[in-house]
Amino acid sequence: MELNDLQNVPGAVKNSKRVGRGIGSGNGKTAGKGHKGAQARSGFNSRPGFEGGQMPMHRRLPKRGFYHAKRSPLAIINVEMLEKHFDAGAEVTTAGLLERHIIAKKAGGVKVLGKGEITKALKLVVEAISPGALSKLEAAGGSVVLVAAGAAKAAKE
Repeated sequence: MELNDLQNVPGAVKNSKRVGRGIGSGNGKTAGKGHKGAQARSGFNSRPGFEGGQMPMHRRLPKRGFYHAKRSPLAIINVEMLEKHFDAGAEVTTAGLLERHIIAKKAGGVKVLGKGEITKALKLVVEAISPGALSKLEAAGGSVVLVAAGAAKAAKE
């Protein structure tokens, strides 16, 4: 088989319908487009969601929720990950977590949660911490310094 031997399967290609060629053809006069109006004219194109002038679905349905402009998402990390990635006495900062690729960068900074156990005394400099994580960290001899989101970055500059 060669490229010049390729043919369509019978019935794959149909001849286009010839419209507007007299009443006897079954598609004469208005050529299947009905009577007048935008859809009967050449160049007609409706936008997505247009329902012929009827109130469209996106306007019939009620609005829900709101956007909280001041809320910033936090990167989440559990104490078990701190136990795994840091040595005893280490200072854990948002920048240090980012450098080690333990967290993804988020506008609100880092929040430490209490899943897992921790035995090492770490010094945390983060934006938020849960009560459970705080009690586990202090029981292990660690300490926490809470900073405002973006404050650690501003201090370095």
